[in-house]
Amino acid sequence: MEHDIILVDKNDNQICTGEKISVHKAGKLHRCFSIFIFNTHGKMMMQKRAARKYHSGGLWTNTCCGHPRPGEDTLHAAHTRLQEEMGFDCELKEVLTFTYKKAFANSLTEHEFDHVLIGTFDGEPNPNPKEADGWKWITPNELTKDMQQHPENYTYWFSIVLEKVLIAKQ
Repeated sequence: MEHDIILVDKNDNQICTGEKISVHKAGKLHRCFSIFIFNTHGKMMMQKRAARKYHSGGLWTNTCCGHPRPGEDTLHAAHTRLQEEMGFDCELKEVLTFTYKKAFANSLTEHEFDHVLIGTFDGEPNPNPKEADGWKWITPNELTKDMQQHPENYTYWFSIVLEKVLIAKQ
């Protein structure tokens, strides 16, 4: 079941709300979040998006993504979604925001004002199979090398923000 998400202006001020798929079909700017989880050994938890996702299915990306619902605080939504999608929760801290727009072959467009959060977790996730087909821990050096060799295996937004996240984490 789809739900409403928050449409925003270029400064992340809420304008109105809209049904999730309709917003993506129209390519309207909306609020989202991307969560990057690291362990105490410096490895990043990657998620392989479920093949049946509405876009970017089967690609590797950051630990978790989502959209806060109308009236929901972004940080609260991130904690809720991390538990729903990856089966755990941990302390999260917002480190940056960025905006991007990307049209996909299936006529959907991601046009997002993205709040990027990082956290630390040393356990094993329990991913929801409707959301993720897999997961792994990887060092930033191994990840950067693989992304250079196989950029087609990664989501668009992950590829454009990874370097900024690694700098912000330091």
